[in-house]
Amino acid sequence: MEGSFLRHTLVALLIILLEFSTNLASNPSDNSNIEYIRTSCSGTIYRRLCYRSLSVYAAKIKSNPKTLANTALNITLKATKSTSRMMVKMSRIPGMIPRETAGAVADCIEVIGDSIDELQDSMDELGHIRNSNFWLTMGDVQTWVSAALTYEDTCVDGLQGRPLNGYTKTMIRRHILKVAHLTSNALALINSYAAGSNPPSP
Repeated sequence: MEGSFLRHTLVALLIILLEFSTNLASNPSDNSNIEYIRTSCSGTIYRRLCYRSLSVYAAKIKSNPKTLANTALNITLKATKSTSRMMVKMSRIPGMIPRETAGAVADCIEVIGDSIDELQDSMDELGHIRNSNFWLTMGDVQTWVSAALTYEDTCVDGLQGRPLNGYTKTMIRRHILKVAHLTSNALALINSYAAGSNPPSP
């Protein structure tokens, strides 16, 4: 009886493994999509973050540099908005932000808001890019994303040396730095997209 149960279990496991291997074999493009993202991220400063944030969208990105850049921008915009909301909430909790640091945090929230505007404009423009205005639009997008990165760096610099409790400082610094790193990666991918000698089809 026990032997029969084991045989049935082994057969079931073999069937599952066979189906799994068949699915992998029938989707060779999945591996090529992942490899495309890995290769593209090798040109960024924060490669591991780039790969980790974009690989989950491999099926959507495929090997399209415009979709890759747009997805990177979208991820960055969402993270920046989330960070902004977090900082606003923290600034409203009594005692969370020391009085002598409140001004710097308020300034940081303001420049992060400016960063959000720049990233949103970049996404909107990239979504409407055409062959006829490719270089002009790409120039605008590169300028705006660079400005967003500058705003984020300004936020980090403005908080340096300010009195903050350990938890608050760690939270703010971690989120701001992640946003800055995502923005840096997005800019690198945008620059790579723009590097082609011929404007790609929309």
